[in-house]
Amino acid sequence: MLMVSEEVREALAARRPVVALESTIIAHGLPRPRNLQVALELEDAVREEGAVPATIAVLDGRAHVGLGKEQVERVAKEDGIRKLGHRDLALAAATGASGATTVSATASLASLAGVRVLATGGLGGVHREWTVTQDESADLGLLARTRITVVCAGVKSILDVPATLQRLETLGVAVAGYRTDRFPGFYLSDSGQPVDWTLESPAQVAEVMRAQDALRGPQSALIVANPVPQEEQLDPGIHARVLADALRACEEEGVTGQAVTPFLLDHLVRHTDGASLSANLAAVRGNVRLAARIAAAWAEA
Repeated sequence: MLMVSEEVREALAARRPVVALESTIIAHGLPRPRNLQVALELEDAVREEGAVPATIAVLDGRAHVGLGKEQVERVAKEDGIRKLGHRDLALAAATGASGATTVSATASLASLAGVRVLATGGLGGVHREWTVTQDESADLGLLARTRITVVCAGVKSILDVPATLQRLETLGVAVAGYRTDRFPGFYLSDSGQPVDWTLESPAQVAEVMRAQDALRGPQSALIVANPVPQEEQLDPGIHARVLADALRACEEEGVTGQAVTPFLLDHLVRHTDGASLSANLAAVRGNVRLAARIAAAWAEA
């Protein structure tokens, strides 16, 4: 049920750098046809840094680690592509479904294939009003038991960032800022929360990865929080105002459960004239390139 592309398989066998890429951004995160353009652009960025891209998705019940161009086009263009977390993988496999993978499913399949580094935009986390809804992303629990390095721009700012950091600490997931002592807020360079550890180079990140293995601790992830450059972030004042409006609209319209995140993100895109989407893409591009450099440093071990 796990199909590893020839390119990825050969790279892993030769200990060349490989970067896992989630496919939800292709199927559900961007409008057509921009989604396909961005998907191919991100793969090209990984290659430019000397690594092999392994975009992950499930097609007709088979999990693919590394997609060909036609498969990427299918994820980008086909109607009915589901959004799959790691809990959905067995169901998708058994029923022959097709779906784009979230961070949790991508991390699970990447780890199974032997890929150690994953790049994404922003992690899921603890939702606002958690004490009432008990709504928490499956990303967190999966990362607590999967040895993978995730390069991200923090967690989505629509979430409860302090609670998410507390939850990651409770779960034993290591978090380090990349050249910053502040935890980024996805669209924003600084969420307002500190991080305890700062790493300054891809080589230093790779050293932490090697230390994780040598110490034989729990099989948990390493999160490398890489802030979007300040000149490319969403204006903090606009962000605060539009997010407050989005939260009010969400409550007034009775949006709950899995519908909350896409509702809020869509509101931000529409009411910032696309500036939030630009910040999102800037973050993803930076994360992909950093992940490729980390994978290269890891492969040198």
